[in-house]
Amino acid sequence: MTLEIIKNRRSTRKFKSTPIPKEKVHALLEAAMLAPSACNTRPWRFIVITCRETLTKLVEVHPWAYMLNMAPLAIVMVALPATQDGMKDDIAKGFYPQDCGAATENILLQAEAMGLGTCWCGVYPKPMLPAVREVLQIPAEEQPFNIIAIGEKDEWPEPRGKYDEAKVTWIE
Repeated sequence: MTLEIIKNRRSTRKFKSTPIPKEKVHALLEAAMLAPSACNTRPWRFIVITCRETLTKLVEVHPWAYMLNMAPLAIVMVALPATQDGMKDDIAKGFYPQDCGAATENILLQAEAMGLGTCWCGVYPKPMLPAVREVLQIPAEEQPFNIIAIGEKDEWPEPRGKYDEAKVTWIE
């Protein structure tokens, strides 16, 4: 079942305007917070956006986030790099991109399992980062990591990708 969810998950860029119930949003956030992180530092926080004005402002500053014009919901992953400083001789320091990536993928898979569409729009480390930070008033010590557009699908892209043995090295 999990492999089928992974195979069927695709980026959705067309959404119906149907609001997403808070209990579904909570399930998405719970899935994110169950992701593994270096030394369990959990270097993230989330901004949940349903305000149409704010979604429009994000479209204005992020050239590839146009689907927010239709999505009724966005979750912004905010990385907290400082949470990994000083932890066990800095063993966790610098792993926040991997940790936030894992939490993001959990959101995408949970949304697919609930029949919702998503589109992951990267922010870190791209040039739009300062503008996204400004729109959402994110402090300088935090990193806007990505914006995830979420909603009821109004398109169903065909699954793509496949297992490619040429990309595997076996050491036996």
